[in-house]
Amino acid sequence: MTTIMRILGRRRFLPLFITQLLGAFNDNLYKTAMVLFVVYAVYGSEEADGIFSSVASLLFILPFFLFSALAGQLADMRDKARIIRIVKLCEIGLMMVGAAGLLLAWAGIAIEDVAIPLMLLALFLTGLQSTFFGPIKYAILPQHLRDNEVLAGTGLVEAGTYIAILFGTILAGFITVQTAALLVLLVAVIGYISGRQIPPAPAMQEAEPLDFHVLRSSAAIIRQVRADRRVWLAIIAISFFWTIGTVLFIHFPVLVNNVIGGTREVASLFLAIFSVGVAVGSVAINAMLKGTVSARFAPVSVLTMGLFVVAFHIVSSRWNLPATGTLHGISGFLIQPLAMPLMLSLLGIAVAGGMFVVPLYAFLTTFVPKTQAARTIAANNIVNSGAMVGGSVIVMLLNMIGIPIVEQLLLSAAMCLVSAWLGARLYGAERNAGHAIAP
Repeated sequence: MTTIMRILGRRRFLPLFITQLLGAFNDNLYKTAMVLFVVYAVYGSEEADGIFSSVASLLFILPFFLFSALAGQLADMRDKARIIRIVKLCEIGLMMVGAAGLLLAWAGIAIEDVAIPLMLLALFLTGLQSTFFGPIKYAILPQHLRDNEVLAGTGLVEAGTYIAILFGTILAGFITVQTAALLVLLVAVIGYISGRQIPPAPAMQEAEPLDFHVLRSSAAIIRQVRADRRVWLAIIAISFFWTIGTVLFIHFPVLVNNVIGGTREVASLFLAIFSVGVAVGSVAINAMLKGTVSARFAPVSVLTMGLFVVAFHIVSSRWNLPATGTLHGISGFLIQPLAMPLMLSLLGIAVAGGMFVVPLYAFLTTFVPKTQAARTIAANNIVNSGAMVGGSVIVMLLNMIGIPIVEQLLLSAAMCLVSAWLGARLYGAERNAGHAIAP
């Protein structure tokens, strides 16, 4: 806790933390407001809702797959703080596009022909700006923090991200579409101002020509990280985790609307519980490992996550849908007999997930030279996004062939078994290498 408080009070960390927090808040406020509006006000079936939610997730993830290699090259060979300022300035413009879509939707003007395409375009652009910010938010930590502060800094970034997701998702369920449109613009401006306070983080190597060939540069950056077996296994394990997370996030709004029979406020509550849980797990694992970068708890964490997913599936399958034409508000949902088991199982999924993934991110920046940290994160984002795109497509296909949302939850539980196996292999590789990175 001393380390956490120390770095939170320093300019070498605090402006980055605030900028990342505001960015995550804004992304999720916008995305959640958009998805909830379409699910509750435009379409009226589980199949259509599920397909739209999958398409939205796919569009957000796609830029990570296409442009992460370029983002990693830029971050390693240019001043990271300068890139952040450019990215945050672009966020103001893309949120203007998203706000226009939200306002058209609120006004009922050309919802399917203009408003929804504008909102989806803004979502794609949001994913694009996150693609260029993503490698920096982790790669800059070893440059600004001491070795024994990196795990704490990584945990704080991850926890802050999910706290921001919490507030963004909750707020999206309780404010009007027009209010969301104005708020995303305001937060984008504040995020740009905070980003300008981040200290310089100059490149730690000579600038090289950028490779703009998407496939070639992506293949090269992945080949580079595969040289260290621990880093490669961490990337694969993180990819499975985010595939699980993507599948769950696609399911939550649709499941609440069509299975639980809850309003959009209940959908926001589900997303909020998940966000709080990951934040708690992110901080808890740093305390358990005492600052040591190790995969020691990875297998048991993700197995626990899988057990909670199964529990969530069981409770959801026994839920009694309210009478036709009515939806539970938060108060109506909370008095249901199975509400508490449902929320506790969801919280368990998230806490265990946070404990699993945070040390793996620390692996990516502590087991490689600082000159290659951003490209390592970029390689991770490429593999992650490919896996998440695959997960989105699978969910879309399952919806198209009519597999119920509740049964699809078991896909996430099965993926937890694969993640546990990968976590065990990673810990074995760590032990074979001789030691973890200790504070």
